[in-house]
Amino acid sequence: MEYVTLNNGLRMPKLGFGVWQVPDEEATQAVEKAFEVGYRLIDTAKVYENEKGVGKAIANSQIPREELFITTKLWNSDHGYDKALRAFEASLDRLGLDYVDLYLIHWPCPDFGLYIETYKALEKLYKDGRVKAIGVSNFNIEHLEKVLNECEVVPVVNQVECHPYLQQKELKEFCAKHNIYIEAYSPLMNGRDVLEDDVIKGIAEKHGKTAAQVILRWHLQEGTIVIPKSVTPSRIEENFNVFDFELTKEDMEKISTLDRNTRINNEPAAYHRI
Repeated sequence: MEYVTLNNGLRMPKLGFGVWQVPDEEATQAVEKAFEVGYRLIDTAKVYENEKGVGKAIANSQIPREELFITTKLWNSDHGYDKALRAFEASLDRLGLDYVDLYLIHWPCPDFGLYIETYKALEKLYKDGRVKAIGVSNFNIEHLEKVLNECEVVPVVNQVECHPYLQQKELKEFCAKHNIYIEAYSPLMNGRDVLEDDVIKGIAEKHGKTAAQVILRWHLQEGTIVIPKSVTPSRIEENFNVFDFELTKEDMEKISTLDRNTRINNEPAAYHRI
């Protein structure tokens, strides 16, 4: 495993395991397999409705807690200072943990006008030692600027959709400038077109790797934290085996030309589902 050091000094695995759309009863088995393979970063959220299943896998694992890096996220219906504090306690209870390593605001929901107030609740959790680090998800530059201007604690990560067809170059540049790591969800475009891209397939053939492994390696070499998701044991293993090869400068340049600004998930500024 390779690690990054976040802006508050905390070490975070560069490759993690996501459980979006994994039913609670399946999450336990999937996370247990991920632990067996070597993953130590697990990314869940209240809205995934599988925190209990993830917590069960953690309890069953016998892995020392300090070796794990557990992330969960606050849902849109819990925006607001007091609501956010209550939501955190409920997530912690479902996970069966004393603390989480990283707590994120899932979406900014700018229409609500509450993400600053909500982030200040996260700051309290951080100062009280209930979380090791705090951050955001799906924040555009305008949302990040507001947090940086009005709050005390710089987010450690901004978790956003990112893959070769949506490379987020401007956002990456902004975040790098402020020492905020980009964490990529849907890193393989949810198994869509990018896995069939001729450029990706050509690079994969050259290295004797799969298209998915090439894309995950690209993320890592871009300096991005990446959280692929799968419930298929062979794919969980495949996605982890990306530390034994390196893409060349030419490979990286070829992939950089694939950016199409193609988003398969919601546009952050407009999304506010409860």
